[in-house]
Amino acid sequence: MAKEKEEKNKKTVIEVKNLEKIYDSGEVKVHALRGITLSVYDGELVAIMGTSGSGKSTLMNILGCLDKLTKGEYILDGRNVSNMSRDELADIRNDLIGFVFQGFNLLAKTPAIENVELPLLYSRARSYNKQEREEMARKALDSVGLNGRYYHQPNQLSGGQQQRVAIARALIKNPSLILADEPTGNLDSRTSVEIMNIFQQMNRKNGITVVLVTHSDEIAEFADRVIVFRDGLIREDRRNTNPNNAEEILKTMPVPEE
Repeated sequence: MAKEKEEKNKKTVIEVKNLEKIYDSGEVKVHALRGITLSVYDGELVAIMGTSGSGKSTLMNILGCLDKLTKGEYILDGRNVSNMSRDELADIRNDLIGFVFQGFNLLAKTPAIENVELPLLYSRARSYNKQEREEMARKALDSVGLNGRYYHQPNQLSGGQQQRVAIARALIKNPSLILADEPTGNLDSRTSVEIMNIFQQMNRKNGITVVLVTHSDEIAEFADRVIVFRDGLIREDRRNTNPNNAEEILKTMPVPEE
């Protein structure tokens, strides 16, 4: 009851009501989501789990305004985005959401600082001059521990460092929401914990809401809340009363030799 009262007093960042997504190829209709109702509150760190085909990736695409729902309603940060045009959705993506992907999605042969600047170049709300872009990109890279790596290209960086660049890119416009799709999927155990430490720090210190998809039970244990999907429905929605602390776990893990 106390938790329900606390949630009512919190701002709702994501609210979906009776959300359905149907892919219609003409001959076959695939019901990827079957009437999802879900709220995510300001300052939560949420892990979404489920097997392939469970609907979790479809949900993330809709939450990220990358795909449109078939039925239902989606309210993002107080704005009903259910029937917005493609241009309006693009503006929402660029202004409110930071994306982090499993494959990093960095431009090859392009320095880290320029990869991080990209969201600023696509901003339609305002324009940024070169000095502003560089200052903001440096600050974002510093925040993920990559000061001194500004001009390294992706092939000069480890997988973990590339993911840090991707996180810096997601943070550069100070989004209220980070959506991360398997952000540790290509990383070793220690690097995965390092990345989760960054997510926990941005969540706990900066108050950024984080929603991530993961197949890993271990990664999910760093989240405040775990939502499990199966067959296009939410099968479990539970809270971690004592989520793992990535910063503390890192102290117990061996540091790889240079």
